[in-house]
Amino acid sequence: MWTYFIDATEELIQTEGFRYVTIRKVAEKAGYNSATIYNYFDELSHLLFFASLKFLRPYIQTVTDEMDKTENPVEKYLIAWKCFSEYSFKIPEIFNAVFLMDLGDHPENMLKRYYELYPSDLVEVPEELLPGLLERSLTERGRFAINFIVQEGLLDEDAAEELNELTNLVWQGMFSNFLNKRNHYTAEKAQQQTMKYIQEIVEQKINRN
Repeated sequence: MWTYFIDATEELIQTEGFRYVTIRKVAEKAGYNSATIYNYFDELSHLLFFASLKFLRPYIQTVTDEMDKTENPVEKYLIAWKCFSEYSFKIPEIFNAVFLMDLGDHPENMLKRYYELYPSDLVEVPEELLPGLLERSLTERGRFAINFIVQEGLLDEDAAEELNELTNLVWQGMFSNFLNKRNHYTAEKAQQQTMKYIQEIVEQKINRN
């Protein structure tokens, strides 16, 4: 039953647009009444979260393929950010729903639930990258990626925490401005500027350590 509503929400996002999805429309598309949806989902944001995860498949494929091309931990970290920023600016409403929207208590359980329903989305993900991709928290995803650098002795724990915080702040600031149309950047320009700042921060931290 869960998947009927998630698939209906995905279709509505594709055909009508993210902001026009309602509980009533999802119920009609799935062939049930609105009350039935609330037996499975507490609110519309939860449905949007689950459906949005389906749009992350190209991102997950790209980031795993690209990170697999190098053993250099700094390059891996920058690739992770490059892919994340590229796709986040291409489909900002999707990334906002997955990573920033308020979902109430224990959103991490919702992410695990999704991959229980759609395990094929992670079939080709290398085992070493799974823990990071199964995190919704940007802070925890960042820590996972930076840990490769720490293990190589290129950063100590304190510097790694600072790097994680700074890079997250850069992306969130750029993303918020882009999502809310506070600047005139194209998706490509926003991604380029974000990576310019992130790369400069990474280089400064690595060289200073």
